[in-house]
Amino acid sequence: MSHETTAEPPIDFVDASVGAAVKLSDVLTSDEIKPFTRRSDLRAWWVVSGDIVIMAAAFALPALWLNPLTVVLAILLLGGRQLGLAVIYHDCSHSVFFRTRWLNEVIGHWFAGGLLNTSMYAYRNYHLKHHRFAGTMDDPDMKLALTYPASKASLKRKFVRDLTGQTGIKVVWGQLKRVRVKRNAPFLLSHVLLIGALWAAGIAWAYALWWVAHLVVYQVILRLRFIGEHGVAIDRLSPDARENTSTTVLSWWERLFVGPNFVNFHLEHHLSAAVPCYHLPALHKLLKERGFFASRDCLSLGYVDVLRKAVRPEDAPLTASA
Repeated sequence: MSHETTAEPPIDFVDASVGAAVKLSDVLTSDEIKPFTRRSDLRAWWVVSGDIVIMAAAFALPALWLNPLTVVLAILLLGGRQLGLAVIYHDCSHSVFFRTRWLNEVIGHWFAGGLLNTSMYAYRNYHLKHHRFAGTMDDPDMKLALTYPASKASLKRKFVRDLTGQTGIKVVWGQLKRVRVKRNAPFLLSHVLLIGALWAAGIAWAYALWWVAHLVVYQVILRLRFIGEHGVAIDRLSPDARENTSTTVLSWWERLFVGPNFVNFHLEHHLSAAVPCYHLPALHKLLKERGFFASRDCLSLGYVDVLRKAVRPEDAPLTASA
């Protein structure tokens, strides 16, 4: 039993240069927009399969060649793919990843959300508020967004907490204290299956790598992702998506380790949440050709550039547009 979901209309934004409200359809025709909102089960499975293959390779590396280098590489790869899983349940929460609704529900909630102990349904309720109120103080992410840019000392403290596992332990401990068999069935089932697969492969010990990656690397990547999306935006309190949201242009190795599944094209996602992640690069390319990004400093060139922008000059006040 399956059925297709209808595409959502493009999210409005404001062209501040002329002071008039415009839509994505003012940049692209309806015929040009239509292919970007087309959902593909094949493309979605390709993304899911890619994450599974990389996670399997990460576990296999230290199993085949056990040394400090392969262990570190495995942990880095797993941390990146955990964000990849978050992208999957994010797109499934918008019902745009697969064409069929039940696949979005099952893969988003039971597979991707299960491995990360995140209820896709609870996430959906929160995340849709973020889209609805983006550019206003009602955005549930606004309080965090306004902490950036931060002083160099503050930014250092944040990443030290992430790199030493303090952030991860706090988050996971809070989750584990609330675990109930019925409510957290996806988490319990997916991790039993993961442990079983590793046990069958004779490397049950490699399960520890998942948690090291989750407690450390995943937290670092989550912070980088958020800073790149809204922390270094031009003006978080502007209704213009080009001012309250940013996109980060990544190299191949950043896509592998830090920005999986096209998560870096966040501005494009805010322009239309109806576009699945696998169409975002093509949408970015077309918008760039139309000069959409020409007059705005809404693009960062890699996460080194994001970190540079995230540091506030010591004498600058912390404001919504700083």
